[in-house]
Amino acid sequence: MSLKSPATLLFLGLLAVFFVSLSVGSTSIPVLEGLFAWARGQAGIAALIIGEIRLPRALLALCVGAALGLSGAALQGLLRNPLADPSLTGASSGAALGAATTFYFGLLPGMGVFALMLTGLAGAGLTLLLTLVLAGSGRPALLLLAGLAISSLSGAILAAVLNFAPNPFAMQELVFWLLGSVSKGSMAHVAFLLPALLIGGILIRQQRPLLAALSLGEQTASSLGLDVRRGACLIVLGVAILVGTAVAVAGNVGFVGLIAPHLARPLAKNRPDCLLWPAAAIGAMFVLLADIVSRLMPPGREIHLGVLTALIGTPIFIRLIWKERRQWL
Repeated sequence: MSLKSPATLLFLGLLAVFFVSLSVGSTSIPVLEGLFAWARGQAGIAALIIGEIRLPRALLALCVGAALGLSGAALQGLLRNPLADPSLTGASSGAALGAATTFYFGLLPGMGVFALMLTGLAGAGLTLLLTLVLAGSGRPALLLLAGLAISSLSGAILAAVLNFAPNPFAMQELVFWLLGSVSKGSMAHVAFLLPALLIGGILIRQQRPLLAALSLGEQTASSLGLDVRRGACLIVLGVAILVGTAVAVAGNVGFVGLIAPHLARPLAKNRPDCLLWPAAAIGAMFVLLADIVSRLMPPGREIHLGVLTALIGTPIFIRLIWKERRQWL
């Protein structure tokens, strides 16, 4: 593989951003020394900071970004709509609602860090089931409409949960979680997210021929012997698994699934089947960079990850819209 190939450059860029993420913090420490010391099980400040704080946080940001970027590329290819966002499946709002019920009712008190993740994943799974039942057909347009309906319903219930929060502290904790963050990430969170990333990625990757054929239309894809309904359902399932677990672990981190495919599209020559992994890599870099920026803020003034991705993503998205508008004039 050439050193100048897009895949190599993306990998090197992701590796560089990941190393920078390990280097940024309130304390200056030798990253490689601390990483090797932690891997060998040695005690020390550098090993503790790298292995218990910075490494889990960086890995979690990488996995969340990759999951959202891959989901956005798959959904945009399925719907043939560059404005499609992973939250349209309803999985994002469902995961947020599931986690909110944990805050509200104090569910699974003995599960520790897994309580939010399990209830968030259950919420994403329930909304996915409702979306598929409501759609009835695997046609992408119906799946989109059903996802929007279920997402709106979940958002309304979530607003009711916030409205009837038992006390101001519970509401504040829930709101802060919804803003998105990987600052409290641990290896347990990473271990929870990695299998979901693998399963969702495999489900979506298996439908690459369908994504390529759908760029020519549903009738063309059907004439090639592809089962559009089954493939669409599998893509939506993969997206829901990825988005549901990402939200359950890190809260709402917006704009990643919308922006990453746009930035990766020139590298994939606008082919939706070749867009998946470049979008995942760019999504991972995007979230890592946003998390680095949040750590550079003054102590006590750290901006939540979801706020930063929106602040960074919105100008990029406006620029992309302006560019497309100029091409159509």
